[in-house]
Amino acid sequence: MAKIRVLIVDDAVVVRKILTDVLASDPDIEVVGVAANGSIAIQKIPQVNPDLVTLDLEMPEMDGLETLTEIRRLYPKLPVLLFSTLTERGAASTLDGLSRGASDYVTKPSNVGSVQLAMQRIREDMIPKVKSLCPGRAMSAAPPPAVAKAERPVLPTRTPVSTPAVRGGGRPQILAIGCSTGGPNALAAMLPCLPGDLPIPVVLVQHMPPLFTRLLAERLDDKCALKVREAAEGDIISPGGIWIAPGDFHLELRSGAGGQKTVHLQQNPPENSCRPAVDVMFRSVAAQYGSHVLGVVLTGMGQDGLRGSEVIKEAGGEIWVQDEASSVVWGMPGFVARAGLASRVLPLDQIGTELGRFLSRAAA
Repeated sequence: MAKIRVLIVDDAVVVRKILTDVLASDPDIEVVGVAANGSIAIQKIPQVNPDLVTLDLEMPEMDGLETLTEIRRLYPKLPVLLFSTLTERGAASTLDGLSRGASDYVTKPSNVGSVQLAMQRIREDMIPKVKSLCPGRAMSAAPPPAVAKAERPVLPTRTPVSTPAVRGGGRPQILAIGCSTGGPNALAAMLPCLPGDLPIPVVLVQHMPPLFTRLLAERLDDKCALKVREAAEGDIISPGGIWIAPGDFHLELRSGAGGQKTVHLQQNPPENSCRPAVDVMFRSVAAQYGSHVLGVVLTGMGQDGLRGSEVIKEAGGEIWVQDEASSVVWGMPGFVARAGLASRVLPLDQIGTELGRFLSRAAA
């Protein structure tokens, strides 16, 4: 099988060298070209025919967002992986890039004492994303250890878009959503479909670092009838709101005075290499609400949410997932669907509307 062909676009010579060395160290990846700005990149794409483009956002002449817009116009299906900074400006530009059609992003290491450590962090973040965005191209990709050791076998067939017999028994009292790669755009499409009088609260994990989750919440709040905010310690969870786990913190719920549910943020070790992790949130809502949980797993790389979905189902709750065709990466929802845990598998353009109908009807 052919290697994944990558074009690196960055105005910094040092960064181009680091990315080239990192990517070329993997036997499944071949760096077929580099470009110092967007104009050169647009010229090189038909020459080197890449499977994926890594794209810096801050460049002279033609910046990353302009380049991305042109790539999407000329090559609408070509995966683009943004390389962004962990700054307010970098986070805002990254979210702009995702809304314009970028496939995913990797953040540049900060406060790193050596080039070797920086390369290691980039390698850990970037190579799995490159491979997930180019399925079928990697020659030697093996499932991560957690997948290989999974007790539940992964079935070879895709769950159909339907409502099978696997359903939860309790009336939902909370909606819990988990997503990763492709999640910001999926949330921007889905959450505005939920009515402002939704009778239950919503908690959400999107795999993102600090700064990014706050800006994501602000942008979604502008689009939604429900109030969207980045969760803070002690927040009281109630209908009419959506709480997003902040970057680098797991989100859990606790019982407060009078039976109120409140947010608890903690920094226990990452799960599935993620903090926040969907599994942590799903376990917590199942512990607090029992059979009255509706969990939703949207597009994302890896299997975060699988074990948490098992806990929700064992408690009597229900799980819906996004279908493969509308997912950027059918990793997280795919694992849940193939494990037989999903009550419904729906395309993105139906999930929000169906959730609103289902939850309003269940509360009647």
